[in-house]
Amino acid sequence: MTLSDNAQRPASSVSSFTSADFFPVEAEAASQKRRASAEAPLLAAARGDKPSRRPVWMMRQAGRSLPEYRELRKDVAMLDACFKDDLLAEITLQPVRRHDADAAILFSDIVVPLKAAGIDLDIVPGRGPVVANPVRTLEAVREMPELHREQLAPIAQGISHVLEELRDDQVLIGFAGAPFTVASYLVEGGPSKNHEVTKSLMYSEPETWHALMRALTPTIVRFLQTQLEAGVDAIQLFDSWAGYLTARDYREFVAPYSAAIFDAVRPYGVPMIHFGVGTGELLGDMAVAGPDVMGVDWRVPMDSAAARIRAALDHHRPQAAPADKITALQGNLDPAVLFAGDAMIKKEVRRIAAEADSAIDRGLAKGHIFNLGHGVLPNTDPDSITRAFEEVHLS
Repeated sequence: MTLSDNAQRPASSVSSFTSADFFPVEAEAASQKRRASAEAPLLAAARGDKPSRRPVWMMRQAGRSLPEYRELRKDVAMLDACFKDDLLAEITLQPVRRHDADAAILFSDIVVPLKAAGIDLDIVPGRGPVVANPVRTLEAVREMPELHREQLAPIAQGISHVLEELRDDQVLIGFAGAPFTVASYLVEGGPSKNHEVTKSLMYSEPETWHALMRALTPTIVRFLQTQLEAGVDAIQLFDSWAGYLTARDYREFVAPYSAAIFDAVRPYGVPMIHFGVGTGELLGDMAVAGPDVMGVDWRVPMDSAAARIRAALDHHRPQAAPADKITALQGNLDPAVLFAGDAMIKKEVRRIAAEADSAIDRGLAKGHIFNLGHGVLPNTDPDSITRAFEEVHLS
């Protein structure tokens, strides 16, 4: 089965999805599988309550920085690990045990739902996701396979293993790549420094672009639904490459699809986080798409980011209650600081915590989840990560 019905909708129906495009919402059943306490620090911070300690986790906290990860993965391909329930659970849990993280993030990759659906791709060491047959025509979009629930069964099973080990004050975050970032890999055929093929298609063949985005959006929703119904406590939508776009292009070609994803996931009642790299100029537009928490990379001070977000939400929701005009913040330590020694880690953690607290005190943000402004770098000393977590918990 293909996604032809979705792909053939007129370009004008940018975000007109129906319930038939997604799995049925099983919000009540999903809530029964979640086992984190409502007072878990990350959940408290996300809704704007005072947490028992400042919550912290780090993007890419599971992975190459940990010797136990390298040992476990030495004979296993990346995508194979993502589909082995016991392996993905163990990798997900490794940094939580080592660093006393307030959240585990599911070990996976943004191309996993594409692979599960049957698209011919692989993650090549040293390069990243490589697609055998790039998607650059309307016909290719219409031939993309549909994702089915049973194709994600190993991931759901892996989530159940993770939940068995986490404390009730620790949460499990599920995630997916946003449509623009996933589309970039499909169109380019692999990683790109400039995304020129992707943006060229977007500009010159808007009908094909919107068809591709309409095809990807239900796939991403279904991937998130599977994680939610397996029991994850929060989700993060990564738009890693959105920072390559102008605000105007983001609003026209990307935002409606990310908004459709948040709308589809909202009934599950979990915190929804949005993050992209180099997106300082897009923070307001990304917040308008509908997340509860905005991730901020290291380039923008937290209080400045909060002001940009508040201004955008004020403009977009002029009649809304004040609480609906702010989000919680996540971020935003420069990953390179973890190489700079304990004194610098302490200084930067305290600075970022103070900026976030200032934004909260001024009514510009609800709460703060400490994180990096991107992912843990491969050669990071894991002991530096542990010390950073300890410092955050003291802040």
